[in-house]
Amino acid sequence: MLEARNLARRVAPLVAEAPVVLERASVHTLPAHARFSLRARDVSGVETLDHPIGRTWLSEKRFAARLGPDEWLLGAPESDGDLLQQGIERALSSRFFSLVDISHRNVAIEISGPAAAEALNAGCPLDLSEAAFPNGSATRTLLGKAEIVLARPSAAPVYRVECWRSFATYAHGFLIEAASSASFR
Repeated sequence: MLEARNLARRVAPLVAEAPVVLERASVHTLPAHARFSLRARDVSGVETLDHPIGRTWLSEKRFAARLGPDEWLLGAPESDGDLLQQGIERALSSRFFSLVDISHRNVAIEISGPAAAEALNAGCPLDLSEAAFPNGSATRTLLGKAEIVLARPSAAPVYRVECWRSFATYAHGFLIEAASSASFR
């Protein structure tokens, strides 16, 4: 493990981007988070992880999205990253698992408002209706040409787009352009 004095300072790729509030949708970059990719076959008894595939769990500070039979995307505020890591390691200590810190790799963008689903559908092939993508859904998909993880953490028309930092400017610009077009319909 790296010593704390050797850690590089993380620079957000969209730090200068202010929230874009349009008539029917708004787009903004979420604050930096600690993120982990968890791979494990058995998570039985771990309440925050033991959910069906394609579901997300969200508290005020932390989130967990189950993306596959043995794959999760976990997150917490940067200041709670070590606590999240220690908690997962403690909860799964008697099982085989892989927990990789991917905090430097991902950026989160939130799109919300009545036209949020319509704006996402400009580049995302999923049916985002309430019946097909209800509250608590999460999946890996595409937004234009970028791979993303899309989550709908609440019943409100709010979506969280997680993408690699190299695609952040593209995804952010795509969402603003799509939301601008959707706002005029």
